[in-house]
Amino acid sequence: MKITFKKEINTPEGLRYVVLFTFAKGKKMRFMTNEMCYAIGSIMAKIHNTTSTQKIERIEYNSDVLLHKAYNKLNNYFADDLNEMVYLKQISSKIEKHFDKSNLSENQKGIVHLDIWYDNLSVNKGNEITIFDFDNCGNGFLILDIAYFCKQLFFIETDKSEYEIKVENFLNGYKSERDLSEKEIALIPEAGASIFVFYLGVQAQRFDWSNIFLTENYLKMFVGRIKNWLDYYEDKK
Repeated sequence: MKITFKKEINTPEGLRYVVLFTFAKGKKMRFMTNEMCYAIGSIMAKIHNTTSTQKIERIEYNSDVLLHKAYNKLNNYFADDLNEMVYLKQISSKIEKHFDKSNLSENQKGIVHLDIWYDNLSVNKGNEITIFDFDNCGNGFLILDIAYFCKQLFFIETDKSEYEIKVENFLNGYKSERDLSEKEIALIPEAGASIFVFYLGVQAQRFDWSNIFLTENYLKMFVGRIKNWLDYYEDKK
């Protein structure tokens, strides 16, 4: 893909950039085959081989940004004593401790995309993949990208036996191009949950001009998803 046009525009959330790219051949595929999952894992690892240890002048995806600042944005609209807010505070504390104890190496950190899923990639007939939508790229643990894809796949695949097969193919594809430690794999549940919390914060930040659906019922549904995700991996232990 090549940039054919770009322009700065003022938006309610600040300065943004309109960018027009050449056409990404292929189509979006919500329900992915095992082969496609393997291919996505492979291309993600290739990206990480390039971005590992690198930094850009963008957001730092640490516990403060992913968890605490996101919670504070939600707190502008929802009370502390709401069950879902209590739950978010509890898991945020636990996730932060897991991140702190992980002691990942510099090689396991770098530039992340943070939004790789079926809606942000095109696949052609040869399983060749084009990834786009780098709006949320920044710096952080590379496992965040892996966990994000896994948690999106988790909610697409209602049959969890199918989910496990596809996740295994995705991780095998990743490991075909790049080492993935057991320590990183163990962080997938917490890393995935942290991104859920972060995107809730993004929705709260944009509530005043676009996300009119951000209601208490929506919060219950979204936090319920976080709980389902974490409970699933807790039950696997």
